[in-house]
Amino acid sequence: MRPPRSVTADIRRPIARALDVALEATIVGSFSRVGYLLRRATQEWGDPPSARGRTFLVTGASSGVGRAVADGLARLGADLVLGGRDLDRLEAVAGSVREKGVRARTWRVDLGRGADVDAAALDLADELERLDGIVHSAGALLPHFTTDANGVEMTVATHLLAPFRVTWHLADRLAESDRPTIVTVSSGGMYTQALRLASLEMAPGQYRGATAYARAKRAQVVLAHEWSRRWSASGLRSYAMHPGWTDTPGLAESLPRFSRLGPLLRRPDEGADTAVWLAAGGAGTEGTRSGIWLDRRRRSEYYLPGTRPADASLGDELWRWCEQRTGLSAASD
Repeated sequence: MRPPRSVTADIRRPIARALDVALEATIVGSFSRVGYLLRRATQEWGDPPSARGRTFLVTGASSGVGRAVADGLARLGADLVLGGRDLDRLEAVAGSVREKGVRARTWRVDLGRGADVDAAALDLADELERLDGIVHSAGALLPHFTTDANGVEMTVATHLLAPFRVTWHLADRLAESDRPTIVTVSSGGMYTQALRLASLEMAPGQYRGATAYARAKRAQVVLAHEWSRRWSASGLRSYAMHPGWTDTPGLAESLPRFSRLGPLLRRPDEGADTAVWLAAGGAGTEGTRSGIWLDRRRRSEYYLPGTRPADASLGDELWRWCEQRTGLSAASD
């Protein structure tokens, strides 16, 4: 005689939880496609909530995880604003998205040009009928030191200051939503770095692309907390997530040796799954409104000694640092 489904579920849940913890401890098992497939099979994942009638901005939407996020939200019925630099590729994604029966528009913006980001975001705020969420997915690992027009190291400018600018200018539109959500696509590489504002921007002679990328990704997680803390009165949920080891054009270009992991790498839709789930409201209305997530669970933000901040005010300090670098503040509104 087969046991009732509820009894079977009660037995499976602690086993699934133990497996999840074991995978997380191995890193390789957790971040690879193996972790994704085992968790999906054992944790009884359901479909994300419907996003019909909601509108999301997705940056970096022309390829990789960003494109997979756009596809995933479109399948849930969301209307989309697709952000990126290459208009032809954005139009191709928009065409694919529209075939799913949703509306999509392109938003051409170069996140490495601060003044252009400000202008484009202000125009977008005026043009949008509604905005329910932003998925910050744009980014790249830059092998050589370069700066933006304001002299800010480009990794920091594109991964940290550009999302700060975009979100700042669209904050009022987000606040009009009944369930405003920000999802920031970070990276597991952030676990290797602490956030120290004095060394967030690497100097030319010290620059290493992978280190600069990891530091910026750590800063993204801290900024995600600050959005949630500062704008909680509007009901905002601001999550960071990392997609694990995902097979994308960016990975192949910037880390070719890493891309040789082949079958251990996740497909883009698998790496994007948690971002789509969070944006659509999969974490629910209770409990946490922030944190870093992988495979539909909130994860520890610190694994290595020396990466945990000694001062709880670090988030506030980062916010003021971003204000100073961008020229945006409450006084400038």
